[in-house]
Order: sequence, then C-alpha cells, then structure tokens
Amino acid sequence: MLTTLRRQTAVGLRLLLVLTVLCGITYPLAIWGVSRIPGLSTGAEGSVLPGGAGSAVIGIDPVAADPAADPYFHTRPAANTAEDDAVLGPADTSTSGGSNKGGFDDELVAAVQQRRDLIAAREGVPPAEVPADAVTASASGLDPDISPAYARLQVARVARVTGLPEAEIGRFVAEHTAGRTLGILGEPRVNVGELNLAVRTAGG
Repeated sequence: MLTTLRRQTAVGLRLLLVLTVLCGITYPLAIWGVSRIPGLSTGAEGSVLPGGAGSAVIGIDPVAADPAADPYFHTRPAANTAEDDAVLGPADTSTSGGSNKGGFDDELVAAVQQRRDLIAAREGVPPAEVPADAVTASASGLDPDISPAYARLQVARVARVTGLPEAEIGRFVAEHTAGRTLGILGEPRVNVGELNLAVRTAGG
C-alpha cells in the first residue's frame, strides 16, 4: 500500500513538473515568439498608433477644444456615449456595444435625425448629404473606420481649420482608404485614427 502510494505520488509530481514546463513556460514562449513575426507584432501589441494617438483598431471620437474650430475627422457615433444627452459622442470607452434598438424605435429615429442635423451644421452641408454611417452607431460602438463618403464630407472643414490645402487633405483620405477585404467582403473604409494622425503630422 505504501509502495503504491509513493509510486502514484512520484508519477503525479513528474506529471505536474512536465505540464508546468509545457503549459507554463514552453507554450507562452512559443506564442510570444509567433507574435514577434514581422507583420504580426503590431497587432499583438494592440495596433498602437505613433505619438500616443491611440489604437488603429479602437475608434475614439476626438473632442475639439473649440467646437467652432474643429480640426478632426470624426468616427461613427456610439450608442454608449460618455454623456447621456450626447448623441454624437464621445463614447464611454469602459464599455462597448450597440443599442439593440430597431429601425422603428422612436428614440433611435429621433437620435438619428438629431445626429444628421448636428453633422450637417458642423460640415456646412444639407442634411440629405450626410451619409448613413455618420448617424448610425456600430455594433461595438468603437468602430475605428468610416466610409469614404463620410471622410470626404469632412475634408473641407478639416482643411479650413488646420490651414492645410483641401487637395492635401483629400489625398490623405485617399491614402488611408482600404478596399473590400479579399476584394469582395465588406465595404471600402477609412481609418479615422490613422487619418487624424496624418493630418496632425502634416500640420506640425
């Protein structure tokens, strides 16, 4: 009986040691090594943008110090805004998620109309020219991308406030526009964080 107990204890300890080395050391080191492969390291580290400009995969709507002189491109609105009465943002980054409201929900319809009016006033265009993604929140509420149409709508304002030529701002939009994934999935998109970083860098 004692011999059997010692043998089983020794087997258990050896198994514990082997699994500790495999699962606690070898596997984490292997995963860390894979994350260092060129092309994967940026994503593994959170896709951080230079200069403390945030992450390329998390859309944080920038807030202008002076709303009358707003130099930023803006993301889609978030259902989880930091203020209860803020229909455009910024989002509450401690949580993410959509509103789960349907197209016939009176509150959602009112919020969409309010967003359309606010964005039209900000950009100096008729409400009919405001694209759908500018007034509807994404499923996560933290979408980093907008449509090329929404980006182009903001070009004139950004150029006016920053003092950069409108053609240069338009070129930044074109340079940061990605096509459909694999050529067929999704829609063309513009990363707002990367676009704002390019504008900020050009403006010194």
